[in-house]
Parts: sequence; C-alpha cells; structure tokens
Amino acid sequence: MTVNRRRTVSASDAPQPVGAYSQAVIHNGLVFTAGQIGLDPSTGEMASGAGAQARRALRSLDAILMAAGSSCGAVLKVTVFLTRMSDFPEINTVFEEFFDMPYPARSAVAVSELPLGALVEIEAVAGLEEESC
Repeated sequence: MTVNRRRTVSASDAPQPVGAYSQAVIHNGLVFTAGQIGLDPSTGEMASGAGAQARRALRSLDAILMAAGSSCGAVLKVTVFLTRMSDFPEINTVFEEFFDMPYPARSAVAVSELPLGALVEIEAVAGLEEESC
C-alpha cells in the first residue's frame, strides 16, 4: 500500500510566512495554500485598496501554485476573506483577470479584521495538473 506523504511548498515570489505555517502543503494530488494578503514580497508594503490587494494576493497565490507544480487554471476552490463586503464587486472583477471559465468554486466571508490591516485575504485549493492562468 502506497502512503501519500505531505510536502510543503515555498515560493520566493510570495511573502514568506511570519508564523508557524507553510505557504502551501501538497497532499494526495492537491495543493492547499495559506491565505495570502496584498503584501508585496519585494518591498514588504501593503497594496492600496481592496482591488489592488486582491490582485497582489492572487499574484502571490499564482507564484505559490507554480512552485507546487500547479497554476491558477487548476484551482478548484477559493476562499476570500473581506473586511468590507462592499468590496466584493471590485474583487470579483479582479478574479476575472486570473481565472477563466469554468471558474473555481468560491466562498466570500466578511471578517472584522485581517493580518497587518489587510482588506482582503485569499486562499485556494488546487490540483497538481499544470494549466496556464
């Protein structure tokens, strides 16, 4: 019997973990990412505004997925955390820049606060098949 072991993923083009977590974990052919916020990994600065933060977070997710041997095209499920649900239409527009039809499943949850004062945090689950974004 073959046992699938989990392995972690690290991408230099995404913010490095600041706590006891991995950027992503691969297990049984799936990639589970940690939540990403709009932090620029090269400057450490937060993008300005919900749309820009979502765009930066999705770029980080893309880098992590690529390091795992996956891509935006293989994303199955996305969870979006927002401090203001009124930002949802802007976030939805940004998603169309990164994902093609058929779109991944998605949940959007309003929260009172996110790390470093972020307005948006995004996590994903993807398969390991390689497809382009």
